[in-house]
Amino acid sequence: MLSEIAGAVAISVWLYLLLGRGGFWREFRKPAPVLDPSPAGSPRVAVVIPARNEASGIARALASLAAERPLHIVVVDDSSDDGTADIARHAAPEDILTVLAGQPLPAGWTGKLWAAEQGVRHAARFQPEYLLLTDADIVHGPGTLAALVGRAEAGGCDLVSYMATLHCRTLAERALAPAFVYFFLALYPPAWIRDPRRAAAGAAGGCMLIRRDALERIGGIAAIRGELIDDCALARAVKRTGGRVWLGLSAGTLSIREYPGFAEIERTIARTAFTQLRHSAVLLAGTVAALAVTYLLAPALALAAPPRAAALGAVAWLLMSASYFPALRFYRRSSLWAPLLPSIALFYIWATIHSAVRSWRGAGGLWKGRAQDASARMRS
Repeated sequence: MLSEIAGAVAISVWLYLLLGRGGFWREFRKPAPVLDPSPAGSPRVAVVIPARNEASGIARALASLAAERPLHIVVVDDSSDDGTADIARHAAPEDILTVLAGQPLPAGWTGKLWAAEQGVRHAARFQPEYLLLTDADIVHGPGTLAALVGRAEAGGCDLVSYMATLHCRTLAERALAPAFVYFFLALYPPAWIRDPRRAAAGAAGGCMLIRRDALERIGGIAAIRGELIDDCALARAVKRTGGRVWLGLSAGTLSIREYPGFAEIERTIARTAFTQLRHSAVLLAGTVAALAVTYLLAPALALAAPPRAAALGAVAWLLMSASYFPALRFYRRSSLWAPLLPSIALFYIWATIHSAVRSWRGAGGLWKGRAQDASARMRS
């Protein structure tokens, strides 16, 4: 009897996720279309790129932006020791590029946001109407900048963000990258983010176009200076002040950061997961329990429960797999990965727990040798 109740719970969870979570899984079926470029006299856009040890990818990122000919590109070199600044200086025309040496990190700021703040300050002298905040490992496809501006103008949006298509070649990337985006969209359903009547807000930090006056309205980058998950914090601040936010997938916006193995991806997840839970052991326990019920209960019942409960678990597992198919198609992965989503979720559960352990040990938010999590810095 208890196992049958558990099976009914598993099916109910997946019916809600399929039908009541903003249709997040359908986003993979309709990535952002390329809009027609804005007409002559289109808004002025400046690009800000924080960069710390990005020698492997920054040339490609800048070349993709230079082809779009934005008003100006500002790269802020955040104490790199791999020649990032020199590579950047030769990757785009001098008339549209400034490479700044980052200033020492003040108390209360994360490294990336302090670099972004310096870039935004410098970009202000060009009087842009929009700022594109992007990463040094993001390659923008042809027409991306015009499409971002066109979407902001057409929809009256203050913040437009593209979720970049992740690098997906190694075994670890093929196994985990589609699921990362799938889980992100389940947590931040784009349909809810776009709805001004809902409080839901989120963005993807690799590609965020924001109106300059909207950024000033929230108090600038300083308003989120201590946030480790800065993209979603920025979206919340914009929406809280009455701004409109748009988030969608883009097949033409590519992340070129490579993750050779599972350990590298696990460390990336562990860097921010416990911060997302506000460093709360109670929220951690609740999240682990919720993830276990959502992703592990169905296969456990299907494989080990009595026949009736096993049938209910199998149906829930099938619903789960069906919701994951669009993500796999988007990433051109075999549909045979779909039934493995519970195993992938188990990896993410472990990474979330490890994130808490790292934070308790004083290494939360550790990225490129710098502990950015405020709680970790206080312990270090």
